[in-house]
Amino acid sequence: MSDPETTPGTAAHQKIDTSVPHSARIWNYWLGGKDNYPVDEEAGDAYTDVFPGIVTIARSSRAFLQRNITYLVAEAGIRQFLDIGTGLPTADNTHEVAQRIAPESRIVYVDNDPMILSHARALLYSTPEGATAYVDSNVLDPERVLAAAAATLDFSRPTALILSNILGHIADHDEARSIVKRLMDALPSGSYLSINDGSRGFDPGFEQAQDGYNKSGAVPYNLRTIEEITSFFDGLELLEPGVVSVTQWRPDTDAPDARIIAEHGGLARKP
Repeated sequence: MSDPETTPGTAAHQKIDTSVPHSARIWNYWLGGKDNYPVDEEAGDAYTDVFPGIVTIARSSRAFLQRNITYLVAEAGIRQFLDIGTGLPTADNTHEVAQRIAPESRIVYVDNDPMILSHARALLYSTPEGATAYVDSNVLDPERVLAAAAATLDFSRPTALILSNILGHIADHDEARSIVKRLMDALPSGSYLSINDGSRGFDPGFEQAQDGYNKSGAVPYNLRTIEEITSFFDGLELLEPGVVSVTQWRPDTDAPDARIIAEHGGLARKP
């Protein structure tokens, strides 16, 4: 296994604040990870007291992403991934799923959190045949992200862009759409876009819990309607079954029947 490349940026000079809960660490806690602090566990438990289903949403979101990547590598032949809004590493990260099937796969992770940066070198390893890099940058600056990622990825070749639970952190919907378009415009025909985000209009309990969380002083995460999530794929060819609850996107044949949850996503190809 080879060490990943790490591009220092904004997070490199920030300190990790363990006195206030952090969304990435709370998400890690819900996924069953260990990279969190008591303050994150307290916030996560307070959320689940209002809406226990958040753990199902977190884990179903992760499973959706793993099925996306498996399809992209095994069936679509994709060998390059740009995963923006990486979050803290857990089991079966993008590079692990992709390189398990195709060891030559190349992956660039992007995030701008100091704690995630601190874990990048320790946890994000690559097969010798492939490559794994970490870029310390912000989704709000797509041109900088693309420039840094180009050191590892060849953007003349089809690439999968992964935006998993990151667009909800961009409050303005038009701005979020613009960022997605700017990123996809830089990728060639045959590239793919994978998006999943929390959805509004399906579970009042989830909406109440999330609205309360947003008012707590934590970095807000904005739920969107299925129409708004679908609009991120404008101009692309959505794969069947389209934008659906993540539990309904090509579930494993041996998976138990899963109910619809308030987390929607899809996968689309750039013509």
